[in-house]
Amino acid sequence: MKYLLFLILAIQAVLPGFAACDSRIRIVPRPASVEELPGSFRLTPRTPIVIADERLRTLAEIFAVAAGKLTGTIPAVTTAPVKHAVTLQLQPGYETEEYRLEITKRGISVTASTPQAVLHGLRSLQQLIAGGEIPACIIRDKPSFAYRGAMLDVCRHFFPVEDVKSYIDILSLHKINRFHWHLTDDQGWRIEIKKYPLLTEVGSRRAETLVGRYDKNKEGVYDGKPYGGFYTQEEIREIVRYAADRHIEVIPEIEVPGHGLAALTAYPWLGCTGGPYAVWTHWGISDDVYCAGKETTFEFIENVLTEVLELFPSKLIHIGGDECPKGRWKACPHCQQRIREEGLKNEYELQSYFVHRIERWMHAHGREIIGWDEILQGGISKTANIMSWNGIEPGIKAARKGNPVIMTPKWYCYFDYSQTSDPERYEPLGNTRYVSVRQAYRLDPCDQLTLSERKQIMGVQCNLWTEYIADIKHVQHMVLPRMAALSEVGWAYDRKDYNDFVRRIPALAAIYKAEGYNYAPYLFEGIE
Repeated sequence: MKYLLFLILAIQAVLPGFAACDSRIRIVPRPASVEELPGSFRLTPRTPIVIADERLRTLAEIFAVAAGKLTGTIPAVTTAPVKHAVTLQLQPGYETEEYRLEITKRGISVTASTPQAVLHGLRSLQQLIAGGEIPACIIRDKPSFAYRGAMLDVCRHFFPVEDVKSYIDILSLHKINRFHWHLTDDQGWRIEIKKYPLLTEVGSRRAETLVGRYDKNKEGVYDGKPYGGFYTQEEIREIVRYAADRHIEVIPEIEVPGHGLAALTAYPWLGCTGGPYAVWTHWGISDDVYCAGKETTFEFIENVLTEVLELFPSKLIHIGGDECPKGRWKACPHCQQRIREEGLKNEYELQSYFVHRIERWMHAHGREIIGWDEILQGGISKTANIMSWNGIEPGIKAARKGNPVIMTPKWYCYFDYSQTSDPERYEPLGNTRYVSVRQAYRLDPCDQLTLSERKQIMGVQCNLWTEYIADIKHVQHMVLPRMAALSEVGWAYDRKDYNDFVRRIPALAAIYKAEGYNYAPYLFEGIE
């Protein structure tokens, strides 16, 4: 039986008209409205892309290259109005990400009020091209949630600039509009900060790396190979520009007060004990965290964030806040003095003090914070954005308190988890917890919330932690096609249909093949 699904999907990928009871329109995420028309349009080597506004040139060129990989010919981009063309135009009257895609026998048009929405329309057209003859239709489409994100951890393993760009391309294909970039952690500091050069000279390098799975390496076997890497500020700007061209906002994460061992190794005075410290060579949670009692700690963080804000124009800045052990704070005279002076009850309220203080600084500089859901501990302001990863419950709690929430619960959204129930048989080395495509699709970000409470749910995000993922091909294997499932949750929450999703996804898989992406085959082979 597992090969029957594969056979059906393979036939559908080649024959758009297969199964007369099915629509010829196969787009992921599912469009809001589809009106099918008679006939079709075929792209030929002579079919140009006509732009009515120069603001559309870059995205037209991006689409032309993508279309060329499917047809063998890159369409020309022109401003001259011609017949039998793909015409892109901006018109008022549409919401920010809303678009209208019209395909007739005579030509194709994409209309929206923003370049971002025009690109969304082109991404839908790209999937229709993948089927061969482009079916005539009128599509009206817009997303359910404004925030649709994907995170990449570059600390456990480092990914060169071109790999990061490739990841951003994958996001764009799936209409994901936020790239959450996890840049600092215990195993490496990856962003150049000019005021503190030792962060990259020392903190970006670890002596070696644990071999195999953390839970199985009881003897502590390491590879003996120094490992490191970081992004210069110019490289950061390059990636931010690349994402902006694809209308994706880059949200950096500078992790505090836990997961800071790489920084403590570079500048031991940041910790409670003063060290000595070493950049971690294995995985897990370090007991050593930023000292919350020293003013020099906050001076350091503010100086780092000053340079971060110069590099990233995003309104939101992620400050981490998760998995912060309190043992060092309990034994630290500076932290205990801070607790007494501020009238705090315990170390959890000390963490809250830490987060509040950074948030006030961020507000003074015109930005807002995001934190993992542990920042709820000890109390937070209503303006803090919560990223709910420990299940949906913290997000529900935060939404009911009036905080903006991004749902990213690990049992649906952690794409470093296994995609099959038998990872030892099917999958490369990795985390054996299990999130299939179907499970990712099951996420209900508004579960248990009233209509008024649902307004606090800003959107959804998938996360890729890279303890066991060392290259971009492995990254692609882990996120594809699960990212397609998550993208449909974020874009088409009000019209989800898993069986229909399975029917539509072969057109997206055809693009994966054309782009050379190393996507996981399990869905298409009927393996879960």
